Amino acid sequence: MANLKAGYVDPMVENPCYTITKNSVSGGVCMMNNSWRDQQHPSFINFISSFLTANSFRLNFVPISPDFIFNCGGLSVAFIFVTQWEYHNVETIFSRAKKLKGQFAHLYVVVNLPTSEQNDSFLRSYFMYEMQLGRPTFVPVQDIEMGFEKIVKIAHSCGVCKQQEAKSKLKAEKSKSVQGMENFLRVVTSIPGINNHDANALNQAIGSIEGIVKASKEYILETTDLSADKAETIVRFFRDSKFYLSPKIN
Repeated sequence: MANLKAGYVDPMVENPCYTITKNSVSGGVCMMNNSWRDQQHPSFINFISSFLTANSFRLNFVPISPDFIFNCGGLSVAFIFVTQWEYHNVETIFSRAKKLKGQFAHLYVVVNLPTSEQNDSFLRSYFMYEMQLGRPTFVPVQDIEMGFEKIVKIAHSCGVCKQQEAKSKLKAEKSKSVQGMENFLRVVTSIPGINNHDANALNQAIGSIEGIVKASKEYILETTDLSADKAETIVRFFRDSKFYLSPKIN
């Protein structure tokens, strides 16, 4: 597989989260294709069930297109799991991969290749069927138990990255909101006689500078605890040139 790795390296495969901790993604749901299950030895299905339970995943058997779909950390990750590399069935494997890559944004193909002959056959077939590196990502393994463990680690890593992305986005939005509030307070408290308490009251009642500009004295009195004098000052500040041409910035 050195030839494939030289051209494309998937971070989820090369650097998965090997330990599923309580501080990361707490399990999820694993959906297994009914037909795929029926083709496997019962002992392997028992291994899968036990491994999923140990890692807080719930297993469901459903009629789905891929062999597995993991819902982890708010993200769906699909897998094709080829447990037996059969030379006469190569075309079906790659055709299926090409079809499913258009249906799933996150698709991985795990292939069990225990012998060097099978590995060589896979490499020849991969390029013969003109697969794009990383679309989807193929993951070679040496035994089926290792293959399924790799599947869970990839799904878990994708879920962790999704949650970290969501947290980063939330943090950025919070920072933007704080900056917006600071700017709001700075503008409103530049109005003579208006303090932080008054500005917060206006923010809760009206919510924006644009809204305050359009608000009437009566509306401000109805929706805030500001005095009549302060309401009058606010209206004049935005409509009387004596106020808005020379505002006082704190």
